[in-house]
Amino acid sequence: MPTATTQAADPRAGSSTIDRYFKISERGSSIAQEVRGGVVTFFTMAYIVVLNPLILGFAQDVNGDFLGGGSGDGSNLPAIAAGTALVAGLLTILMGVVANFPLALATGLGLNAFVAFAIASQMTWADAMGLVVLEGLIILVLVLTGFRTAVFHAVPTQLKVAISVGIGLFIALIGFVDAGFVRRTAQGTVPVQLGVDGFLGGWPTLVFVIGLLLIIVLWVRKVRGAILIAIAATTVLAIVIEAIAKIGPAVDGEKLNPTGWGLVVPTLPDQIIDSPDFSTVGQFSLFGSFQSVGVVAAALLIFTLMLADFFDTMGTMTAIGAEANLLDEDGMPPNTERILVVDSLAAAAGGAAGVSSNTSYIESASGVGEGARTGLASVVTGLLFLASMVFAPLVKVIPSEAAVPALVLVGFLMMQQVKDIDWDDVEIAIPAFLTIVLMPFTYSITAGIGAGFVAYVLIKVVRGKAAAVHGLMWLVAGLFVLYFAIDPIKDLLGV
Repeated sequence: MPTATTQAADPRAGSSTIDRYFKISERGSSIAQEVRGGVVTFFTMAYIVVLNPLILGFAQDVNGDFLGGGSGDGSNLPAIAAGTALVAGLLTILMGVVANFPLALATGLGLNAFVAFAIASQMTWADAMGLVVLEGLIILVLVLTGFRTAVFHAVPTQLKVAISVGIGLFIALIGFVDAGFVRRTAQGTVPVQLGVDGFLGGWPTLVFVIGLLLIIVLWVRKVRGAILIAIAATTVLAIVIEAIAKIGPAVDGEKLNPTGWGLVVPTLPDQIIDSPDFSTVGQFSLFGSFQSVGVVAAALLIFTLMLADFFDTMGTMTAIGAEANLLDEDGMPPNTERILVVDSLAAAAGGAAGVSSNTSYIESASGVGEGARTGLASVVTGLLFLASMVFAPLVKVIPSEAAVPALVLVGFLMMQQVKDIDWDDVEIAIPAFLTIVLMPFTYSITAGIGAGFVAYVLIKVVRGKAAAVHGLMWLVAGLFVLYFAIDPIKDLLGV
């Protein structure tokens, strides 16, 4: 098969300034292909404008406050949606213009759940977003200095896979819990159960089940925009059900309704288009987290963010490059350094805008499948994200029961990587197992990663292979030991 750089140029496009800048004909593409690919990528990713507010918008920080203000009634969701679309649009355009690569960026799923449930619960939202900014800046330094290679090789590949799998199970559990499909038990030794008293009850849970089945059908049928279509269709169903049955919220003041809507009561919106609300932009405190949780805990949280963000990007850009036939003989895409620089800036920009770390999306492969080979496709995708900002009020009508089936699907997609772990090698299998299961079982991504790192180093030591452990792994494992033992240490020191 001819490489992208050896394919014949299209003489009809050769004189175009756009063609020359983006090397469209040189890569065997056309402007029409790039535009079509950019549009397809947007529609396969647009769900994040809806889903990110639902993940971040209802999580409370250590003070009980919600991101973007409000009181948990959904009034803060349009601001988060607008910020999500703004950063995704600007950084995806930057990726196209600077790196000339068909890769789109947006708030990272898994990363946003980590920020919402593992970081913000320990500090204010401003402090949490400050950590995200720091993580992005650190990755940028690693990229610019070339130290990223050392970091990349420090953590065993299969342990990185285990982290992704564990995050997948974690966000799938969040989806089931937020939908009311899985609930806490009121009493007894069993911590969770199916629905209410072991049975699926209530229209909202039925909406979730229908949404999950629909998203599965669309996905296996390879329908483009499957996630967005499923969310939209299930939301319409929820609005109709609420209009007829008048179900109401699960919690209304002191009144409890176990079969009510979990977070948002679906009703027709007062308006569809509105001026974007950018109230989350700039709401971050760069070093506030160090005062909130201490230097060791803050450093571990930053490292956890960095680990998930940095390695996912390496895998994503390589996969997209392979799909587009753009990899060189070393298996690297063109303008690798520029791709990584933009991705690092995206992580910091997401924190600065108060919408969590932005990262590269594997969904960009859908645009590549439509013919995208250059950064022009990313410019098109970015412009569509910017245009979507005016539709932010629509997120206030989407109940969690209609949105969280997407989390279950994403959990499945991340879980598929488990096959890349050698389960016959106890030196990696046990740490990988602990990493995977402890994330959902403890409702903490940090706990899973920490347990995996410590177990990996411990097993290597007891098997006489301490010299094979990378120095950075020793350092991080030691920090996690301090992290897990911080309360006993405080008690011992009388702090």
